[in-house]
Parts: sequence; C-alpha cells; structure tokens
Amino acid sequence: MAWPRTRTLAHWWRLCLGLFSIVVWLVPCVNLQPAENINYNLVHSWADKLGMELFHLGDFITRRKEVQESFKEAKVVSRNGASIVDSMAKEIEMMMDLKVSAVRRIMDTAENTALSHQNDLADKMFSYYNAKEMLEPGDPFPPIPTPAPDMDKDIGEPLIYVQPKVVVLEKRPEFHNTPVNFSVSSVHVPVNVFDRAPDVIKAIQWSENLDQIFRDNYKNDPTLSWQFFGSSTGFMRQFPASKWNKDVPVDLYDCRLRSWYMEAATSPKDIVILMDGSGSMLGQRLDIAKHVVNTILDTLGTNDFVNIFTFAKEVSPVVSCFEDLLIQANLDNIRELKEGIESFKPKSIANYTAALTFAFELLEDTKSSSRGAQCNQAIMVIGDGAPENNRAVFELHNWRDPPYKPVRVFTYLIGKEVANWDDIRWMACENQGYYVHLSDTAEVREMVLNYIPVMARPLVLGRHDHPVIWSQVYADIEDTKLSDYLWEIKQCEEQKADVLEYWQVQDRMLEPSEMHRREYRRMKETWNQPVDSNVYQFMTTVSMPIYDRRENALINLTTDINPAAKSILQVTRIANILGVAGTDVPINDIKKLLSPFMLGVNGYAFIVTNNGYILFHPDFRPIFQGYILKPSYNSVDMIEVELLDDDKGARDFNPVLLTIRDSIINQSTGSKWMLVKNHFDEMKRVIRIKRQYYWTAIKKTPFTLVISYPEQYGVSRMDIRTEQEIHRVNIKGTNIRSFFDGKRWKIHPDWLFCKHSNRTFKTPEIELLYFLERMSEPGWRWPGSRSAMPPEHAAAMFSNNSSTGRYPSINEKESYYCDRQLMQALVFDARVTGWFSNKTSWHSKDEKGTSASSPIAVLMGLLPRNEFKQRFGVTLAFLATHSGLTRWHEFHSNGLEDTRIGEAFSQNNTRAIDEIWYKRAVDQHFVREESFVYSVPFDAGESKSEILVTASHAIFHNEGGKAAPAAVVGFQFQHSALYKLFHNITGNACAMDDKDCYILDNNGYVVISTRVHETGRFFGEVNGAIMKRLLEENVYKRVIVYDYQAVCFKSKNDNNASSMLLSPFIHVLRLGKWLLHTALWYIVQLMQWAPGVSAHFADMHGDLNGTEPRPPPEHHERNGHGNGKKKNDDTWLRYLTLHRTRLKTCDMQRELYTLFNEKDNVVYNMTAHACERPFVVLPIPNSNLILLVIDQLCPRDASLILTVNPQTIDYHLPVNDSLACFKQANEFNRVRPQSCISRHANESAIKLCGKGCAVYANLGLLLLCHILSRWL
Repeated sequence: MAWPRTRTLAHWWRLCLGLFSIVVWLVPCVNLQPAENINYNLVHSWADKLGMELFHLGDFITRRKEVQESFKEAKVVSRNGASIVDSMAKEIEMMMDLKVSAVRRIMDTAENTALSHQNDLADKMFSYYNAKEMLEPGDPFPPIPTPAPDMDKDIGEPLIYVQPKVVVLEKRPEFHNTPVNFSVSSVHVPVNVFDRAPDVIKAIQWSENLDQIFRDNYKNDPTLSWQFFGSSTGFMRQFPASKWNKDVPVDLYDCRLRSWYMEAATSPKDIVILMDGSGSMLGQRLDIAKHVVNTILDTLGTNDFVNIFTFAKEVSPVVSCFEDLLIQANLDNIRELKEGIESFKPKSIANYTAALTFAFELLEDTKSSSRGAQCNQAIMVIGDGAPENNRAVFELHNWRDPPYKPVRVFTYLIGKEVANWDDIRWMACENQGYYVHLSDTAEVREMVLNYIPVMARPLVLGRHDHPVIWSQVYADIEDTKLSDYLWEIKQCEEQKADVLEYWQVQDRMLEPSEMHRREYRRMKETWNQPVDSNVYQFMTTVSMPIYDRRENALINLTTDINPAAKSILQVTRIANILGVAGTDVPINDIKKLLSPFMLGVNGYAFIVTNNGYILFHPDFRPIFQGYILKPSYNSVDMIEVELLDDDKGARDFNPVLLTIRDSIINQSTGSKWMLVKNHFDEMKRVIRIKRQYYWTAIKKTPFTLVISYPEQYGVSRMDIRTEQEIHRVNIKGTNIRSFFDGKRWKIHPDWLFCKHSNRTFKTPEIELLYFLERMSEPGWRWPGSRSAMPPEHAAAMFSNNSSTGRYPSINEKESYYCDRQLMQALVFDARVTGWFSNKTSWHSKDEKGTSASSPIAVLMGLLPRNEFKQRFGVTLAFLATHSGLTRWHEFHSNGLEDTRIGEAFSQNNTRAIDEIWYKRAVDQHFVREESFVYSVPFDAGESKSEILVTASHAIFHNEGGKAAPAAVVGFQFQHSALYKLFHNITGNACAMDDKDCYILDNNGYVVISTRVHETGRFFGEVNGAIMKRLLEENVYKRVIVYDYQAVCFKSKNDNNASSMLLSPFIHVLRLGKWLLHTALWYIVQLMQWAPGVSAHFADMHGDLNGTEPRPPPEHHERNGHGNGKKKNDDTWLRYLTLHRTRLKTCDMQRELYTLFNEKDNVVYNMTAHACERPFVVLPIPNSNLILLVIDQLCPRDASLILTVNPQTIDYHLPVNDSLACFKQANEFNRVRPQSCISRHANESAIKLCGKGCAVYANLGLLLLCHILSRWL
C-alpha cells in the first residue's frame, strides 16, 4: 500500500520545513555592532531575501507562467485609434438619432392634438394620474375634506377635491428600480401652480392623448428612458407613470426651469438685468426684486450670457470684476451673481436714462465684438416705477431698423401701492417685451416665467423649424439649491455630534489632539469625491419646442393688455409656445456604446460639448461628501481634467492643449499625443505617461467624442484567430457554456456584452449564460447595431450598412444586441483560463511556475492547499483578463469550505481592467517586468479589522515584436502574515528603540511599520524629515496635481441689514439669541455639576468611544488658578455656536509622489553616515516596494510634515475678487449653437405685452407670514 509511504514522506518534509524556519529565524538575529548602527550589507540582505520570498510566493500562488502560456494561441494586432473613435461616434450618433426621432413624434402629436382640442372646455373635475397623489392598490385613500369646503375668498370659486387615481407600479431595472407603469403617464405639478386653473387643467386634459405615442415610441425603442411633455403652464407629463420622490424636504422641481426646457423654448440670449437701487426699494420691495433676479438667473443655461447692474445715480455691477461685460450663465457664474445681489443695499435716486443707455451700449458692444450669445438680446428692468418712458433712448438704440427691434425690454414693477405704472409698462410694450406687476414673493416665479413665451415668438411664427436641443449633463430631477440645504443639514448634524460627544467625554474633547482628529476626519469626508456613484442619475436630454398652431385666439384683455381695463374678450393675434417635448439619455447608456474593451487598460473615452465642458469623463467628480452635488458640477472644462505633464503652474494651460481643445469644440477630426499626469485611487496616486488622443464629431449634435490610450502599451491589443471564433468552436461540438462552469467568476458589470431589449436579468452573469445558450442554437446571428433604427430611417440605414454586413434588428421577434468582438474575446479567455478556478492538486502540477533554486518554492510545492492560508496568510488568488472576465479561488484553513472570502472579493473586484490593482500591475510591467505590485488600503492601520495585502502582476503576450496586456494575476494575503515574515527576516533589529524599519510602496505609503497603526498612511505624515531627504536624493519625485473641481467652504454671514422693514425685530432676535446662549451655558454647567444627570444622559445615548466617560479634571489642579474653568467654558461655547459656511467652488492642489525609476539609482548604493544620513534605503527586488531603515537616535524636526492632502491654491486675487473672476478674465473659446431664431417680421402684429396683479391677501397677515418665514 502507498499510504504508509506517503505518510512518511509528509512527515519528512514537515521536518525539513521546521528546520528551514529555524535557520531563517536565527540568521538575522545577530545583533548589530555598536559601531555600525545601520549595517548596509545586512539591510541589503533583508531586502533581497524579502523580495525573493514574496516573489516566489506570488509566482507559485498565481501560476503566472501557466496563465501566460494559456494565451499563446492569441495574436497581437495594432490598435487603430482613428478607426475606433469613428466607429464609436457612429454608434452614438445612431442611438441619438433614435431618441430625436421619438421626440419628434411626441412634438408632432402634441401640436396636432392641441389644435384638435382647442375648442374643448376645461373640466375642473377632470381626474388624472397626479405623480404626487396617485395611489397603489392597497394604499389608504386620503380623507375627504369635511365639512364641505366653503368659498375660497382668494380665487372666488369653491375648493375642488378630486379623489386620487389608483395605478399598479412595478420596479424596473432600466429605470433604476423605480416603480413604473407602462400603460399610462403621470403628471407632476409644481407647488406654485394651481392644477385646476382653466388653462392648466385644459392642457392636462388634451395632453393625456400623448400616452399612445409614448407607448408606441417605447415599443419601437425599448432602450428609451423617460419621455415627457413639459407644458408652458407648468406641469410635466412623464412616461412611464411613476410616483414623485417625496424624500426631499420640499419639491423645488419646475420643468420650465430645467435646461432642456429653457434652451428648447428660446434661442440663446444675452440679457442685461437692471435693478433699481433707489432708496424706495427697501423692505419687502427689495426682497421681491431679489427674488425676481434670482428667478431670471434660474432660467438661463450655458449658452446664455448675462450680467446684473444696479442703478442709482450711477450704474454699478453687483459683482465688481464683471464690469462692462456679459458672462456665461454657467452654474459658477450664476452663483457668484446671486451672492452679489444678496449683499446689495439700495441708496440714492434711480437714473433710468443712464441705466438704459448703459445697457444698450453694452449689448451693442457685445454684438459688435462677437462676444456673448450673438442671438436674442434683452434688457430686464426691475424697479418700483420710472419717472418717464425714455423714448429718446429707445429711438436712438432700438428703433433704427423697423419693424425689427433687436433688443427686447421686459419690465417688472415692484410694490402694491404704485401710482405710476404707465411709463414702465410702455417700455416693455413698445419694445416687443412684457410687463409684469408684482406685489408678493409668492407670485414671482409664475410672473417671471412669462418672458419665455415672448422670446419664443419668433420660433413659433416660423412654424416649421423645430430646433433639436441637447442639454448639458445634469443630475436628473435634482436642484442645485438642494446642495446648500444638504450642507446646512450636514453642519447641523456635526454640531449635534459635538454636543453629544462633549456630554460624554467633556473636557477631553477640547484637547488639541482630539480637536485635530475630529477636524481631520471631517475634512476627509469633504475630500470624498467618488467618480462612480449611484446617488444621482446623470443624463443629457434631447428636447424640441412644441408650438400652438393657431394664429389667432380669443383673449381676455383685462390682464393681458391693460390691467386697469374692464373685462374685454377679443380675437387677437398670438404666437404661443405650448411647451417642450423631450426624452432623457442616461450617461451610463452612452458609456455602454463606447466599447472600453477596444481601448484597453488605462484607455478611456469622453465627450466634450460646444462650450468645452465635459459630458462625462473618468475624472468627472460631480459630488462630494459622498452625496452632495458640487455647486458647479456640470461646468467642468476638458482642459481642467486633462492635466499636461509640463510643470506649469495652476491654470497656466499649455498652448498645445488649448489648440487641441479648439479643434475638439469645432468638431474637427484629429489626433495628438501628449505627456500627461493621471491621478487615480482617490487622487492619492499619480503616474506620468504619454498618451495618444483621437477625436471626431458626433454628427447632428453639439458633442465631440475623444478617446485616449497609453502609447507605451495601448498601441497593440489582443485578438483571437479565425479558428477560435465561437461558431467554429460550436461546429467542433464544444459547448461554450461549459467554459463558465462554477460560481467563481464574474464579468465587468458596466460593459455591454449582450443586451436583451425586452427582458431583464438579475445579474450580468445570468444574462451572459442566456446568450451563450442561444449562440449554441442553430440559426444564431449577430445583430449589426447596438441601437434599433428609427422607423423613418430604417430603409436608408439598411442600404447604407449593406457594405459592412450590418442589418436592422428592429423587426426581429426578440430585439437584442451583442458586441461580437468582445464576446469572441470573452469566450476565448474563459476557455483558456477555465483551469484557474479549479481545485487542483498543487504538488501534482509541473514546476513551470516555480524555481527549484528557492527552498521556499520547493517547500510550497509540497504543501497541501489548505495549509497556505494558515502558513502564509494567503486567502485568495485571482485572475482578470482584458475581456472583462474575473476568476478567483479561495484558500481555506483546516480544509473547511468558506465561500465568504470569495464573495467579499467578487463584490468589490469585478471590474477587471478598471480595477486599480490591474492598472498598477500593467504600469509596473515597464518598471520591473518580473515583479508584483503590493498595496494595502489607505489608513488601514486605523481599522481594527484584519488588513489584507493585495499583490498583482501583469501578463503580457508577445508576438512578432509587439506586446499587449492579456491579463493580470494576483493574490490577497493577511497583513499580519507579511509582518511576521518581515520580522522573521529582520529579527529583533527593527524592534529596538534605536531603529525604525519601514516598507514603503512606489507612491510613499507605508506597507509595513513596527507600529501597525501607521499602516496605509503616507510616510511624509509619519516622518516628514526623512521623506524630505528621500526627495532630495531622488528616491521619490514630487508630482503636483491640480484639482479644478474642488469645493471650499466660505464663512456665511447671517446678518442681512438690507430689510429696514424688519429692523425692529433684529434687536428682538439678538436678545433671543443671547437668552438662548445663556440658557445653554447654564445647562452645560448643570451637566458638569450634576453627575447623576450626566450619567443618565450617557446611559440614554450610549458611549461613543466604548468606554465610560471619565470625570472632568480639576481646573485648579491643572492651571494652578481659577481661570482655567472660564477658559474652557468659553471654548465650549465656541463649539456650541453653529458656524455656518456656504459652498464655494475653488481650486486645490495635491503634492503626490512616485518612485524615481532610474535604473541603478546611485542612492541605493549609499550607506548611512552618522546623523548626516541617518538611514539606508534599498529597493525590494521584484516589487514596487523599498526598504527604509532609520537611525532613531538622530534628532529630527518633528514639526516638518509632508502631506498628500489637498491644499487650496492662492491666486493672490484682489480683496473682492473670487475664483469666478479669475476664470472670467482667462475664459476659453466656445462655439455657439447652430440654431438661432431671434426675430420674425410678423411679430410686431402681436400686442400682448403684460399682466397686472390682483392681491387678495390681508396686508397684516402677509406681513406676519413674511416675518415668520424669514426668522423662524
């Protein structure tokens, strides 16, 4: 029998292993001689031994040689960037054409439907699916108002109650698991719109007929996202039907304020806002005026230009650095203008003549100098009355080319008790504008929005021209105002946490170390800027205006012509816009068309708009704190994310990059290589690399597609041979489904391998298996296009694609798409790597992957599989291929099966070439080909859980002098095992007080330290003095990376003295604040003096630190006198007060570090020399690590700290200037939208030019409500 013999052999090898371990333990334990505090040769032997053992461990565990051998059947081909970008652009163009086709059908149906229902009467009892009120089966009906409602004194009609409708909703993954219904649409009505008003309910009635076209569109293109009709009356009809999100504190959504609506309803515009700065504009009038200005600003988009000027005796800009110019209405500039108007204080007497003259001259200068929008122009006048009509000014500047009047004038009369409204109304009516009289903030939004239909009149009169508008990227239904609210809530939560913590730990919280720890923790939260986040759904929208095809209508002239006239009904010439039709295109849907597989590792694609802003980019970071939108998240320029490696200062952009940008926004086709700095891994690592760029236009859109890949390894890629194609494998009788047996594999979750349009699957893996089975069936064919073709384009598309072998799949019984090239590569990779996840007998394998010269390699080859975790801490080995396939197998201790390790790995490491360890391994290949990249999580030492070390190694396939990355192999093992190995090699030498030993990675982060809590920290924060020496000796090189998407926090001044109306209440408020502070101070004293109360509170709220609160120290003992108590009381009061800040865009920079990778770096041959050079540094072979041994007896400057944390860039601006001013002074080129319809000869026949207002509210009640809303 072989059993006794096998057992004897196992005992013999275990004895050898024990003897070997003893030798390894004893050899380095020889104490260093006192004369040689750091022995260079000994340290060199440590580095060599550690590198050798780690490499052979990884070599054996990953079986990298076998993996490399598996890909020998593949071939290496050149990557053609120009062809790839052209192919991707055509795919995106086809998809976008399909969306435009759907919107065009909605538009056409809406115009015909509105015309056919023009004589219908408004049914105020009409029941519809209200997105905020509709119910699902089983939901309780809200109680009917009782008693019966009386007359509403405000509207003069009975209050109306209509029971909400019931709808069945089902969660659908293509709508981000939102419950929807595909049979009907739902209607969202803003809070400021009365849905039973005649014009609103009538539009809701006739627009219900759009449901059929919504359903037909979805049937033709199941990839369609939300379809909608935004009415000019304020409501939005959306398909499929869904409930409105009620999680937000207040519903701010109004479709008329969204970029897709505004830009479709009007052509680009230059707007000058003139705000009356006279002394009469005080109190409520000033509040209303500011609200008007803010609402106007909310209606502008990135293709518009604006500025605000206040006028008294002189005309002044609200933002001093924006003087004498119009600025682009992006989020950053709009925010700057809003802050400027908030601090405005009225004074003196208003000079309307000077203000109007200035505005006309500014618009004329803008047009003549080819700046601004170069389309519509308008002046918005906001005041409480004009002393004259200034006819001479208009004759001079605006009436020179009748009947055209190039500048429209819109006037907003503020205040209830206004005697003279004729002149200010005349200004609007005689200059093709609109007049509005406002006396309350509640009516501001609705009244201000009246200017949009007026500016849309040339579009409507043109009738047949419906511009197609593509919006800038935005976050679905979110409003940027919500960011400020969420930040306020965040600050309040932090204040609450401080209070709770103080009640538990008391004065310990005020210790400098604790204060620093808390501040650092919160700053780290603000630096959390995830690139991929599911918090918001980012998208672009294609939209189109919908016109009222009527030329005349019966109009009530009471409010539309003369507010003072009696009720008059008259047939009047009109040119009304009914609304805007649109559909969303999620950014993720566009990304899936980009074939990242074709770009390879560290390759990427991005889209740039006509303004130079990115639609998406791998460095697009729109949120911070993990969930708050940045103030100007969608105004990121492409040159702010493509950072050239030219050592220039912040915002000193290279002319080469600016030239490339100009070519891109002009939608040219081109290519260029550049040296760039790519940061990654939470902006804490950087690589300097040469990249190739290709770009081309996406036709019929304002977008340009750009692709980029590294020149060093991106010029070649893997490909399969003809005999390895799927259909040939099937012919041989091989079941391709068998290549994906087991559960230890995943595919890239974001890549489009195969997609079914009419079916959904629980996981990408299940969907893949479904298609693999379909491919094995007779009659399988590859679809030709990712997107179905519009019905009106199908014939043309079929004829155009006949030469390429493509054909439409829209009429197929089951609509689907498969990326043929990607699927071929995936199946090939699965076939040649199928053995990797199998449980093989390790010592039965051949020894291709091991080296017989290494004793540890020989011993590892004889170890049973289940002992690897116990002896070496290895938990898992993995393999990821260029086609997006990831495989792994676990190592279990004691022979027990434990799949939790693999599950944890598969949840966080399934993105193959997009994983950090994959990218770093490929880059490391060109530093040291035979090496592994080792890494630990940042700040891992602060965690109490087991730390895992990840090691990865790139597999390249070579053929015909060309090489391409095929896969990356790696393994994870316990940090404690690595530390034990390091300790076994170095013995007690690094445990002595006179030495510190560190293992650092290629970016300067601590992998091993004798103090475990330092693991994962940047070494410059641990020992800045030595890190500085390492920089000076060219061990590391500093690389400065600029972050042009950063967020800073500006102190917020709550005092606003602009409202003199409320000045008596300010003193009352101050008294209340003083009383509150005093009361809280006494409460704190009570908590300190009454231990029972404090203990009771601690019991209620738990112990945050896991220990009992220690009693407060005696102040007299600490300070020797009684002033200590008062000092700490004052400190506590500082924490008690909520220090509000507001969000502000800013620029930051990070000083990152990378190893100086020159071969035979002389610094590695230098020995320690007393305290002049109190350290020895050596590379650890076959790795990305260095070994650093420091003489701790030498003094060092402990205050010197080098950090990788972001630092705000100081541009040394003037006192009142901001970053927005600096950017405006250095603005970039842009391309205007192609569509501009700003005038029509028949517009002068339209006489509708203004509305008055009717105020029914009690003035006293209005004043009380206003005061309460401001201060409570």
